[in-house]
Amino acid sequence: MDIRSSIAETRIEFEKSFAAGDFYNKQTQDSEHLERILNFIDVKKGMRILDLGTGSGYLAFPIAKNNPCCDVIGLDIVNSALETNRVRAAEGIKNLSFVSYDGIDFPFDANTFDLVLTRYALHHFPDIEHSIGEVSRVLKSGGMLFVSDPCPNECDTERFVDDYMRLKKDGHIKFYTKDEWIDICGRQGLVIKNSFDSSIRFPKMKDTAYGYEEVLKKHDKEVIDSYNLVETETELYLTEQVNNILFEKN
Repeated sequence: MDIRSSIAETRIEFEKSFAAGDFYNKQTQDSEHLERILNFIDVKKGMRILDLGTGSGYLAFPIAKNNPCCDVIGLDIVNSALETNRVRAAEGIKNLSFVSYDGIDFPFDANTFDLVLTRYALHHFPDIEHSIGEVSRVLKSGGMLFVSDPCPNECDTERFVDDYMRLKKDGHIKFYTKDEWIDICGRQGLVIKNSFDSSIRFPKMKDTAYGYEEVLKKHDKEVIDSYNLVETETELYLTEQVNNILFEKN
């Protein structure tokens, strides 16, 4: 599948996910993790901040509310979610706006932002090198990138977790290790400054995971067990480790 087709598939599936509402929120919300991120990123007065893959604005809204002297922009490909966000923001958050794009080139000038942050989004990006290049382009010198995204377990060398995540046809590409992030970002002039680890207990509806039995047969039980896979009548649960990494642009 080419890059634009992958992006189109992702957009369609996330339109459905956001429309479903409750289950999507169950997948992604974690108040403790959110608080750790807000304390970690060190927002300063006057910053211009980009929330890449903003989705429902899970990061953008609290950052904008907590920092009224900063300009916060949420960027995404899912137009229906962005429109919902705009309605919410219009109720009284003047320093928050939302912008749609094609999933490839950011619609901003170079050296525009002090901070770019992204949570649970980059594993959907089909050309990660180009996307991180775009992050570097729009960041000011000395600007920061904060990445929060799940990663494969150390024993998962055959990438069971990626096969599993692709069962839902929402454009999942790949989870990256910390070392892979350091390499990818390093090639774009971004150097690691700090990090912390977390985890996500990720639910998946069985009716969106057709063929998961075949995926389980393909991989070692020891690897599968390392993710604490739990099956109920209607859902599957996987525990995934999460990289939370702060980079600085040279």
